[in-house]
Amino acid sequence: MSLGSRWIVLALALLTLPLVAARCDERRGTSPDPLYPFVLVHGLFGTQTYTGGLDYWYRIPEAMEDEGARVFIAQLSAVGGSTVRGEQLVAQVEDVLALTGAAKVHLIGHSQGGLDCRFAAGVRPDLVASVTTVGTPNKGAELPGLLARGILDDGSFSSALVDLFGASLVPLVELIGGSADPLEVRAAAELLAPETVAAFNEQFPRGLPIGCHDGDAEVDGVRYYSWTGSSTVTNPLDITDALQAVAGLVYLGVPSDGQVTVCSAQFGHVIADDLRMNHFDQVNQVLGLTSLFEVDPRTLFRDHVRRLAELGL
Repeated sequence: MSLGSRWIVLALALLTLPLVAARCDERRGTSPDPLYPFVLVHGLFGTQTYTGGLDYWYRIPEAMEDEGARVFIAQLSAVGGSTVRGEQLVAQVEDVLALTGAAKVHLIGHSQGGLDCRFAAGVRPDLVASVTTVGTPNKGAELPGLLARGILDDGSFSSALVDLFGASLVPLVELIGGSADPLEVRAAAELLAPETVAAFNEQFPRGLPIGCHDGDAEVDGVRYYSWTGSSTVTNPLDITDALQAVAGLVYLGVPSDGQVTVCSAQFGHVIADDLRMNHFDQVNQVLGLTSLFEVDPRTLFRDHVRRLAELGL
């Protein structure tokens, strides 16, 4: 390279330094750090980290911490109803508050975890600054509903099989790194069925819309948000996309993420409900193999940290 060419390269590098700095500022943001810590709440068959080192919230906590957030990850019963899981969550929230000295937390729940967050905010609103549900069956999910209808009748042969299946799940849940304390197959299947979620919603209605649109964005000082995907197959390299495609057949003709319909996932202020993401993409699974034509899932969480920080929360 000639001397003149080197000077040109150096000049271009100096010119691009402000652009690089701007991108760094954009990632960190100009907002203050959020006031309250965040607690991430996993869904059915979830855990903090699966055996083998695969995080449920793949690289999401680190992205949030880049924006100044203090992030904690709940560890609830992997298979259970949201009353038990919600009570576990309240206890863990109290631990986070004792550890940090904060007065409240922000709750973000994926899938069933969103129902657990709604339970916690319903029974202890004094501890919660905001609830955000991500791909949550706020009005139920047809797939577990199909399983629950008819097979959980007490005394039936199929009901006995469900109990047997539940007992056999304990070592499997423990093997993948989840909590089997307690393990309630019946409660999980029944809760997620639309008929049963309706009763849950009567008890915890805050943020829930009537119909398919936004719900109340704030009730008694607690803010409510949601986002969800509307696609099933998003990345041909992701081996779980095929499972989402098959599961999504239950909702044929209705927008869904493969597990939950868009309408069911709408809650509070709807940040987005047409994302090219399936149920697993929303937590950046598997290993970040999400759509190349959609925003990075981590960006949604980073933006949400900034959103709440700008509100002084």
